[in-house]
Amino acid sequence: MDATEERRHRKQRLAAAFRLFGHFGFEEGAAGHITARDPELTDHFWVNPLFVSFKKIRVKDLLLVNHKGDVVHGSRRLNLAAFTIHSQIHAARPDVVAAAHAHSVYGKAWSTLRRPLDPITQDACAFYGDHSVFDDYTGAVLELDEGKRIAHALGDGKASILANHGLLTVGRSVEEAAWWFITMERTCKVQLIAEAAGTPTLIDAETAAKAARQAGGHEMGRRQFRPLYDWIVDEQPDLLEE
Repeated sequence: MDATEERRHRKQRLAAAFRLFGHFGFEEGAAGHITARDPELTDHFWVNPLFVSFKKIRVKDLLLVNHKGDVVHGSRRLNLAAFTIHSQIHAARPDVVAAAHAHSVYGKAWSTLRRPLDPITQDACAFYGDHSVFDDYTGAVLELDEGKRIAHALGDGKASILANHGLLTVGRSVEEAAWWFITMERTCKVQLIAEAAGTPTLIDAETAAKAARQAGGHEMGRRQFRPLYDWIVDEQPDLLEE
């Protein structure tokens, strides 16, 4: 695809990801954001406007933001925390096309334990050896230095658990970043349930690493999002309005 087609593709998946996050209950007031790097202006990214419900986001609502935090396309307000976090991730990780962060219930609950997820299920193995814990909570992320520290903690992984805050996932496509967030939230839920019931049995390291290769690849993440995209577009076609 040329840049125009790729931009449309990313924006459509971005709007769909917001609708899905809204459907799954990942909203917490005005908190939460997903970004997609522009394919032509690679130091710019598309993001949701402040104070607009995930459930109402359309392609035409998305903002284009430059590396200084200026809104260069769109007329709504920018969430400062979205710029602070995502600008530093996109700057530190040229391979990252999209990043997702929200204050989802089970991700928040798990983040208070300040522990990485354990390989207790096949789905959890997608994150085996590929996620981190950012354990330096200091309040809302409004300073670029903290955004840089989050990006550093993320490293080259696909996800980070932000202590006492929530989850953060990234991907080489919007689809991948969104899927990792959805399945990571569910993985937090499963581990919380399992630990409430008893002591989960961990998958051994060799098998967990094998499952990670099978379930945790970039293309697998992208493909896992496809059924959800098809469903939400059928259910809520207005999200594609440009």
